Amino acid sequence: MTIYIVNPNSSQVVTDGIDRAVDPMRAASPVAIQARTLAEGPAGIESQAHVDGVVAPLLAHCRALEDSASAFVVACFSDPGLAALREQSAHPVLGIAESAVLTAMTLGQRFGIVSILSKSVPRHMRYLGAMGVMDRLAGDMPLELGVADLADQDRTFERLKTVGAALRDQNGADVLILGCAGMTAFRTDLEAHLNLPVVEPCQAATAMAIGRVALQQTY
Repeated sequence: MTIYIVNPNSSQVVTDGIDRAVDPMRAASPVAIQARTLAEGPAGIESQAHVDGVVAPLLAHCRALEDSASAFVVACFSDPGLAALREQSAHPVLGIAESAVLTAMTLGQRFGIVSILSKSVPRHMRYLGAMGVMDRLAGDMPLELGVADLADQDRTFERLKTVGAALRDQNGADVLILGCAGMTAFRTDLEAHLNLPVVEPCQAATAMAIGRVALQQTY
C-alpha cells in the first residue's frame, strides 16, 4: 500500500523536488510514499482555469491507483479537485494548502503566505475564506515568479528572503507558508534566515497522511 503524492502539473522538476522534500519522512511512514506527475496537467498551475482544468485528469489518475492506495496528497497549493477526490476515494485525501494552513496555526498565531504571482492571491483568499481562517492570516504576498521561474534558485531565494521579511516585519506574521509545491528546496534555509517557522506544504500534507494511515491501523 502507498501514500500517493500527485503533482497536478506536468513538471517532473517539481515532482522531483517534492520527492526530495518528503524523503526524510519515509522512515516514519507505515507504508510506501510515492510522488507522481500528472502528465496531462499544464507546466505550471498559475490560474483558476489551470486549477479547474486538472480536476478531471487528476480524478482519473487517482482512480487507477485506488486499489493500491493508503492515502492521496494533492500537491498543488490551490488544492484542485480536493472535495471531488474525497468523494471518489475510500482513502484519506489531503490537500497541501489546507494541510499547510492547519499546520501553521499550530506553530504561530498569524500565518503569512508567500505566493508565486499576484493573480494567485485572490484564489487563495477565496479558499482561506471558505476555510474560515481569515482572522489568522497576516498576509499573502507574491514573489512575482512563475512556477518555471522557481528553478532559478538564487533568484528565488533572494525574493523569498525579501517577501518573507516583509510578511514578518510589516504584517506581523510569526509563521510562514510556502505557497507553491515548486518551493520545496527553500524551507530550511528560509527558516534559518528569517528565524521563523516555515511550513513546506507537501511535507505538511504528507505528515498528515502518515498520521491518518497510522490512525486507521488502530481501528
